[in-house]
Amino acid sequence: MRLLFVSSEVYPFAKTGGLADVSEALPRALANLGTDIRILMPAYACVLRQVSRAQPIADLSGILGVACARLLSARLPGSDIPVWLADAPELYDREGLYQDSSGQDWPDNARRFAFLSHVAARIGLATLEPLWQPQVIHANDWHAGLVPLLVSAHQGPRPASVFTMHNLAFQGIFGPEVVPQLDLPEGSFSPEGAEYYGKISLLKAGICHADSLTTVSPTYAREILTAEYGFGLDGILRARAADLRGILNGADYGIWDPAHDPFLAANYDSARLNGKKLCKAALQHELGLVADPEVPLLTFISRMTEQKMADVLLELLPRLAAQGLQLCVLSDGDHDLERRFREVASAHAGTFAVRIGYEEPLAHRMHAGADLLLAPARFEPCGLTQIYAMRYGTVPVVRATGGLADTVVDTSRTTISDGTATGFVFAEPSAADLDAAITRAVAFFREPLAWRRLQLNDMKQDFSWNRSAAIYYSLYQDLCARAQKRASPSRVAGLRNGTPAIEKATA
Repeated sequence: MRLLFVSSEVYPFAKTGGLADVSEALPRALANLGTDIRILMPAYACVLRQVSRAQPIADLSGILGVACARLLSARLPGSDIPVWLADAPELYDREGLYQDSSGQDWPDNARRFAFLSHVAARIGLATLEPLWQPQVIHANDWHAGLVPLLVSAHQGPRPASVFTMHNLAFQGIFGPEVVPQLDLPEGSFSPEGAEYYGKISLLKAGICHADSLTTVSPTYAREILTAEYGFGLDGILRARAADLRGILNGADYGIWDPAHDPFLAANYDSARLNGKKLCKAALQHELGLVADPEVPLLTFISRMTEQKMADVLLELLPRLAAQGLQLCVLSDGDHDLERRFREVASAHAGTFAVRIGYEEPLAHRMHAGADLLLAPARFEPCGLTQIYAMRYGTVPVVRATGGLADTVVDTSRTTISDGTATGFVFAEPSAADLDAAITRAVAFFREPLAWRRLQLNDMKQDFSWNRSAAIYYSLYQDLCARAQKRASPSRVAGLRNGTPAIEKATA
């Protein structure tokens, strides 16, 4: 099975969120199943600083008018998996993947990621040097949304395409003035293609033209068929429901495991949990918190946005302080929320600690040192922090939505006893519901035997990529088997922006 995996970020080369972790771990798991895989990503400045002896393998000059560009070959660290880098200095030689230092989107993002899609399509159609040709192209999120469109427009043999939507809130929408810059097939900027209420949506392009659609948890796959969670694309998704699957993300336990995590003050596992106490003491010292093993230490490691309910958590901070709880935050996002979190932390020195930005080693130490992970969300396609936290014996507090609902079982006396409890789940995205869940969690924390049993339940959970990778592999095989029966490029007839003229019945 020859597979081209296209992503805008891949750990450890470039990371802003969970997409990077998935784009590192899933290819590894697929390679272990025997897949002949190549990863394609942009050659950002931060990537080239990490790559040594990258080999030029093809000339990309002229694509979208880019004067000087080439395809470089490197390796995913610790593996034999080739990582192909689309090196176009005028598009990627800058600091920041999607935004500048002030948090503003790069004005040429449409062209930057259209270039990535064109490179992927040319590899897939063997119109570059005939290095290697995939049977399947797996494109991820809006940054690679044009790949299925470009490939499906080819009249001859072509690879099958899989398009994964990691978060429907981000759709790659740009004004119509950019369309001439993107070198799209004739008729692409239409309601049946990439046009979305007079603009172009790269995410919609992928949804309309991919042979198969996936998203990152079963519950989210159902949620996005509704107006509440579909972000205006629920009509199209209902029309394509037969081609949509929710495949749960996993964890790379080669990276996220306290037994051998190099970033921790002490390593530990379920048989020797004393190391977690040492990690808590070290984290309290590092962050300037009062050193007290009996105080519940909460952590929030997520984007500082309304999606992640950061605004609701901010509302609860005075109550957390009044209860004598500690909180450490590692986050960035909304600048106003960042400022307000800093102000509260400054007023509660020794109780709250806030770090703005993302630091991978510190994230590991917070997962190990905290007692509770706060992972609330108004919606959550999958979420990885709650999966990581469980392996570290840090109990998650989550809202019942998307992948959070698929991965965390609420704690009660019954679920503690039968070994199924893994966290604390609440229903509504409100301060009252989050507060009630935290209160329940702290009450269990005060019962050492019950808390130890809950930690052990968490640490034995297995969210490794093996099962999900096998599902993806089976999907790729099925697409190859159906290649000769593939439908015409415009399979989604009658679509008008977010609503189909005639919708299919959905389960």
